[in-house]
Amino acid sequence: MTLKIGVIGTGAIGKDHIRRITSNLSGGRITAVTDVNEAAAKAVVEQYALDAAVYPDDKSLLAQADIDAVLVTSWGPAHEQSVLAAIEAGKYVFCEKPLATTAEGCRRITDAEIKHGKRLVQVGFMRRYDSGYVQLKQAIDEQMIGEPLMIRCAHRNPESGPNYTSDMAITDTLIHEIDVLHWLLDDDYRSVQVSYPRKTRHALSHMRDPQVVLLETNGGVLITAEIFVNCRYGYDIQCEVIGEDGIVKLPEPSSISLRKEAMFGTRILMDWKDRFIEAYDREIQDFIDSVGRGELQGPTAWDGYIAAVTADACVKAQESGQREEIALDEKPALYAGQAVGQV
Repeated sequence: MTLKIGVIGTGAIGKDHIRRITSNLSGGRITAVTDVNEAAAKAVVEQYALDAAVYPDDKSLLAQADIDAVLVTSWGPAHEQSVLAAIEAGKYVFCEKPLATTAEGCRRITDAEIKHGKRLVQVGFMRRYDSGYVQLKQAIDEQMIGEPLMIRCAHRNPESGPNYTSDMAITDTLIHEIDVLHWLLDDDYRSVQVSYPRKTRHALSHMRDPQVVLLETNGGVLITAEIFVNCRYGYDIQCEVIGEDGIVKLPEPSSISLRKEAMFGTRILMDWKDRFIEAYDREIQDFIDSVGRGELQGPTAWDGYIAAVTADACVKAQESGQREEIALDEKPALYAGQAVGQV
């Protein structure tokens, strides 16, 4: 069976998912699109020669009985409304992060899903589908290094745009580490503190960069996460897990090595889309396959809630300079024991 998919939001990431479903993946077909800019939606249909209808809004798209699932790839503040409408319509929904812009919004989504009685929502935390992180997860689960004690990680970008603000270092950048490290350890966060080293001269006047975030889990694991969004030299993701019996480290992206003119080195990527393009493919393919089986296995709406609560505490710690507690609601039975991510 070919899954009939509607896309809500045809901006950069929506357009990229349309490309991969149309050109790279199997089992799915784009049959409906909508965007606040109707001309942009029509242009995407034309660009990819889609046999797809263009609808004026998310509700009219979701009202179509022949749509099996939807991708929510619109502006972040619009996600909650579309996801809730998809649940009400009984349709599977893949939602790019953020699931909602507030923890309360995420809880409204989990409550709606619980009321429905079945998981319908998958959240777009693609790092769980990256082969390097999958290897880290396997090493931790198999106790290859004993119990994890500490994690050191870094999220570095060449430069940030003029509208990038200090809190976005958490809500747009660190949010990926917040989710993937929680998944790696299978351990909730307990507290967070944020420190600011000397500011780089490459940061714009309104922002602070770099930042160092210290997270502690309920199990006592300490995580040091560096965020440096104006590092200049490349897009660089690092993760090292220190255990009782050894250390495991995220592998570098595959690249040729060059020896020339008394120098030895490898290329460093400059674009996040190139770094995780295969993870995006696996993520959407898993969503298509899971809907076909009638049971989602990717990141849950509850994972979206955990990320939102943790991000809120991190932003609070940015402002206070103090250690801030991270308090989660009790995990609902619907999400207990869920397999999350692709291992």
